[in-house]
Amino acid sequence: MRRISRLTLLPLLLAPWLAHAGVQLSVDGVDDPLKLAVTSGVDISQYANRDVTEAQVKRLYNQALDQAKSALEPYGYYEATVQGQLEPVGTDWRVTLHVKPGPPVTVTAVNLKLDETAASIPAIRRAKRNVENLKGQTLNHGEYDSTRDALSGALTANGFLDARLVTHRVEVNRAERTAVIQLAWEAGPRYRFGEVHFEGSQFKPGFLQRYVPFKSGDYFAQDKLLQLQQALNGADYFSVVNVLPDVDDKNNGVVAVKVELVPAKRTIYTGGPFIGTDTGVGIRVGSERRWVNRSGHKWKNELVIAQKLKTLSTLYSVPMPGPNQRSFNYGATYRDSDTDTSHSKTLELVANETRQWHGWVRTIGIHALDGTFTVGQKNGEPDNAPGIEHGRSDLFYPEVSLSRKSGDNPIFVRSGWSLTLAARSTVGGLLSDAAFSQVTADAKWITSFWGRNRLILRGSAGMTWTNDFSDLPPQLRFFAGGDRSVRGYSYQSIGPKNSYGRVIGGKNLLVGSTEVEHYFTKNWGMAAFVDAGNAFDNTDYRPKIGAGLGVRWLSPVGMIRVDLGTPVSNPDEHGVELHVVIGPDL
Repeated sequence: MRRISRLTLLPLLLAPWLAHAGVQLSVDGVDDPLKLAVTSGVDISQYANRDVTEAQVKRLYNQALDQAKSALEPYGYYEATVQGQLEPVGTDWRVTLHVKPGPPVTVTAVNLKLDETAASIPAIRRAKRNVENLKGQTLNHGEYDSTRDALSGALTANGFLDARLVTHRVEVNRAERTAVIQLAWEAGPRYRFGEVHFEGSQFKPGFLQRYVPFKSGDYFAQDKLLQLQQALNGADYFSVVNVLPDVDDKNNGVVAVKVELVPAKRTIYTGGPFIGTDTGVGIRVGSERRWVNRSGHKWKNELVIAQKLKTLSTLYSVPMPGPNQRSFNYGATYRDSDTDTSHSKTLELVANETRQWHGWVRTIGIHALDGTFTVGQKNGEPDNAPGIEHGRSDLFYPEVSLSRKSGDNPIFVRSGWSLTLAARSTVGGLLSDAAFSQVTADAKWITSFWGRNRLILRGSAGMTWTNDFSDLPPQLRFFAGGDRSVRGYSYQSIGPKNSYGRVIGGKNLLVGSTEVEHYFTKNWGMAAFVDAGNAFDNTDYRPKIGAGLGVRWLSPVGMIRVDLGTPVSNPDEHGVELHVVIGPDL
């Protein structure tokens, strides 16, 4: 019995030494980032979900009082006082730290020495100014470190590869609550670029040199190396691109550059089904020859077979690498389009030049278009029904376009815009059945607000001048309605009508859209929209209005938009149209 009694009393004797479940830490008296600094700077915070004995927690608590004060020093608070409480809460411990940060230390002087030659370079001058701007601010070790390191990085990035930080000291006077920053660099010589050597290239000598954005003898600059890397990746010739400056073998102030390349797969094939309200269900197949020869020429082909659209296209490109990223392009497209209001079969030949131009993509080219068309014919109607117009076009015209876009994320844009301007015109009707001139503009703007919401504004406009509108094929006439126009109406179902009440398209176009999206999760959301616009002749503009709701899904293959729209401008127009669009925001 005596032995049993002793065993019974043993847990009571050991109870004070048994481990509790964890520590609940609370910090008051300061806000972030100081509160976060204290919380992460005390060892006791690591025991929130770890067993701890009473002896351990008392030792950690005593240490935490000093650790909390030390955690505030990098933020300029050297006179902090910390009081605390330690108490058991069930099987846990609660630790409360009451922090008074006290007055901060202020930077009263920044003494910075740097060679005048280096300091005169804009990027280095900006980094130097950021360090000097610490004067008058509360001492913050993190900001000091980052601005100091940024200046060292700017020196290296601009060719001062031997630059040394010879003095780096912060002198703190606790009594006066002041700090003086002492910094000095020896910049050394500024290096220049040497020759660029390409290894693993499949192209003839000299072709890739056109991608190099600097010349031998120019001052070394890391951003130029990044431009070279991006240009070679963007050319889509290589699966691996490594741009390596030989900084370990600098000779006479010159740095050679080695570019290691691995060719990408030469021919790629694409294909798969798709669905769009304007086109119907279809399949798309294509092939691309990334390089045809040692001069880097490219060749792309695509076949689209859908319910309302069939196209066969080919495009041959001759790149001219350089600062403007020029290319000469030659293509042909056969198009068989069947909409609710028109049917056309055309062959179009194109030759153009594209290049970067003051931040825009500029395209200048010539088009030759030949084909037959029918407008005003509804599906299922015979060709000789009253009011149906038949025509044939032979047109030859130059075209120029400017396009530009900017977005923070190509997959899901929270802030961005796009703008495309185009103009085309026959030259006095030369080699054409009709003389015409036409200008178009398409714009889109996206911004996010209040967290998971986006506002999307879109607009399209166009004007045509012609001596014989009846000779223009449907693709050179303006219609409204459809996925990217006025939702609630079917594709190209809105526009001027002939005397039989059939839509035949117009000379002018003006369409606008406002859309608000709200996302419930990262990938799923809903939209509400209002679209308005019409195609028209002269000044007879009577906009149609459509409105509706939609679902948004950021799928693995891109953004999928499913909208239900209905006309709201005319009580005689009713019904609901389904609109499905798959593709990027811009």
